[in-house]
Amino acid sequence: MASMGKEIAPSPLFPDVEVVALVGPSGTGKSHHAMWVAQEHGCEAIIDDGLLISGSRIIAGRSAKREETKLAAVRRAVFTAPSHAFEVRAAIAEIKPKRVLVLGTSLSMVERIVERLGLPNPSSILDIADLQSDEEITEALRHRRQEGKHVIPAPTFEVKKTFSGYLVDPLQIFVRSREQRPTILERSVVRPTYSYFGNFYIADNVVMYIASQICSEIPGVNKVLRTIVINTSEGTILEVELALAYGVQVFSVMSEVQAKLKQKLEYLTGIYLASVDVVTRKISLD
Repeated sequence: MASMGKEIAPSPLFPDVEVVALVGPSGTGKSHHAMWVAQEHGCEAIIDDGLLISGSRIIAGRSAKREETKLAAVRRAVFTAPSHAFEVRAAIAEIKPKRVLVLGTSLSMVERIVERLGLPNPSSILDIADLQSDEEITEALRHRRQEGKHVIPAPTFEVKKTFSGYLVDPLQIFVRSREQRPTILERSVVRPTYSYFGNFYIADNVVMYIASQICSEIPGVNKVLRTIVINTSEGTILEVELALAYGVQVFSVMSEVQAKLKQKLEYLTGIYLASVDVVTRKISLD
């Protein structure tokens, strides 16, 4: 007669990768400290909330902070969707990290993540409570509960590629590494959809108005004839048609318009502009 014993976990796909776990309750500062911890412990990649991050790049995955409900966010964070887990496994195979930092609210959560991704169980476990004071943890929880802010351990320009339309702010810290060389680590502050603040929208007509104001302040631009906002999965595309003053260096003015639109609009709205297309339709004599 066959007997039902304890289920045996499959052998890891990446047995040579060392896993460092960083655990602690949600909102206590794990993501905030992730880049520093990874640097201190020689981790070449970070797995946090559904993302695989290496260096200053989001390599693969989809952030749980993009989900519309907390339940969906939890499922995303533990790689429940087979396609999500497959994508990140393929990326791990490609970048071949020797050591990976995995974040979770508990050791059991980390163990679920590493099992889904074919990684071995953690060789060392760090508790966020041992890395910061009670006051710092209290302050982190306050930001989470009162302001709905979450941190992603990646630079803002990387996060905006996948968080188009979300509130994204840069957050930089100045640290010293093991070699005592000063390093600036940038991470990003976002406000997820499932935050109790609700959805965060900027209407297209507001974007178009701001774009027109930016253009009108640039010497050589006589009039903004038309602005078009196109929202895509890759980001927002902005198209601008201008009337320029007679005698100006057309391509020089257009380049300045393009650069300032991208810089100022992204700063003012938090929207990632995948493309800014500028066209001169008319040369005005007045």
